[in-house]
Amino acid sequence: MARYAIVTDLNRCVGCLGCSVACKVANNVPIGSFWNKVLRIGPYGIHEGSVFPDVYTYFLPVSCQHCEDPECVKVCPTGASQKMPDGTVQIDKSKCIGCQFCAMSCPYGVRYLNEEERVVEKCTLCEQKVAQGELPQCVAQCGARARFFGDLDEGLESFKGAGKIDHSADASYEAVLSEFCTLGEIAKPFSEEDVHHLPDVGNGPSFSYILRNRDWKGDE
Repeated sequence: MARYAIVTDLNRCVGCLGCSVACKVANNVPIGSFWNKVLRIGPYGIHEGSVFPDVYTYFLPVSCQHCEDPECVKVCPTGASQKMPDGTVQIDKSKCIGCQFCAMSCPYGVRYLNEEERVVEKCTLCEQKVAQGELPQCVAQCGARARFFGDLDEGLESFKGAGKIDHSADASYEAVLSEFCTLGEIAKPFSEEDVHHLPDVGNGPSFSYILRNRDWKGDE
């Protein structure tokens, strides 16, 4: 069984919001709603008491964490929210009654009610693309190569991003999307202490964030 997830190298993320835009286009997310948000963290002083320009900022993409033991599944009265064999959390819209218990129980506020369809929606990890051997749209369109997709059972270094690292300057857009690099090939060295997760309230968030030489504020 797989345990699909995304890891984001926050030292590479430039806050372009390309992942948010690409997600909305690929999944027809309504205006005003998001499956993927990018938060600005900071500015904070590099040293205690330091002021501009001795400050830093980083960007934190937040979406459904496809948790190991998701709260949203526990509270769903109809079984619409389901934990799948591939590790993802999906919504069966035919069973959803729009009660929003799942949205209220989510620790990360990443579910919303589609007012037109009267069903709850969220990130699906682009299951329609992954089933065809493609990357989730937010990963495929990450210009900074900060986002990588893969199976947790195979280790973070195996996670894939868009485009080979040795592409020529005239490589086509299609070629970049159909060939992959890995986190192990692209990322600067990191330790276990550099790998973080959003707050765990017993749900076991699956997504990981790499942050080096900066204070992790994701628990706040």
